[in-house]
Amino acid sequence: MAKTEQLPLFDAGYALSETPAAFGGTLGPTHDLITPSRHSTPTHSTQIKTEPPPSLPPGAKWREIDTPHQAIGFTLVRSKRRSIGLQITDDGLRVTAPQWVGLGQIDDAVVQKAAWILSKLAHYQNRKQRLAMAQTQWRCGGQIAYLGRQITLALGHPGTAPHQFEGNDLQPAPGNVLHLNLPAHADHTRIRDSVDTWLQARARHWFGLRLDDFHAKFGVMPKQWRLSAAATRWGSCNSAGHIMLNWRLVHFEPAIIDYVIAHELAHLRFMNHSRDFWQEVERLCPPFKSARDFLRGHDPASLPLL
Repeated sequence: MAKTEQLPLFDAGYALSETPAAFGGTLGPTHDLITPSRHSTPTHSTQIKTEPPPSLPPGAKWREIDTPHQAIGFTLVRSKRRSIGLQITDDGLRVTAPQWVGLGQIDDAVVQKAAWILSKLAHYQNRKQRLAMAQTQWRCGGQIAYLGRQITLALGHPGTAPHQFEGNDLQPAPGNVLHLNLPAHADHTRIRDSVDTWLQARARHWFGLRLDDFHAKFGVMPKQWRLSAAATRWGSCNSAGHIMLNWRLVHFEPAIIDYVIAHELAHLRFMNHSRDFWQEVERLCPPFKSARDFLRGHDPASLPLL
């Protein structure tokens, strides 16, 4: 199987589940893109809500304990697994433990990982809030980011084409309008799906143009490339020379897209993140550091389409 190098959307430490090493598991690896301090461990002044879910799984119990940070409530599920597992879900913290493990051990595990738990709960709750707010953009007059510019959605386009962009789609300007051939009363799901389709088509076109330009300038070209909708990485490259690029990058300015493309093209020579690899990235995209810093400040919840 071909080896794959991936450029993550956010640090692997933000995976929304974990089995602590002290309880029979291992922690995930650390990747290049580190999420900023806005997701750091909450201070004592930050109170994260940990309320019982509307309903519990069969056999599960709700439990609440005090920690040095704050009280933490969680759903306790007994299972046949061999170790204690902690997972953040839509309903908050779920702790899965073997039948033979006592409540004292379970409580100790939660206390030991309290900082991690509260950090992930804060991140998850903020993400849900931002996604809920993002729903308001799926309407006539709503705005989305395209190649780093805010464009406006208009419904009721009378033409036969599903989309019509009012402006230069290779050099969009603020205020440009994307007309959708949908009724003015269309629900947000239809609007989002229509915009998704248009953005993916533009991403395919734009990424193809940029890959052609890199090929013309540097003589590098993947054997094959295609769009990705991955939720955990911007792009990937395997040892067979195949590249995948996340279509959601089309929201960002061209310089950001160029960095991700250069990152994956550099993996055609170096399937690692060594000094030689980063020198190759810099050769292909000299101002890459500012783009890399930008991506460190953006996780999936910051994207308008997920």
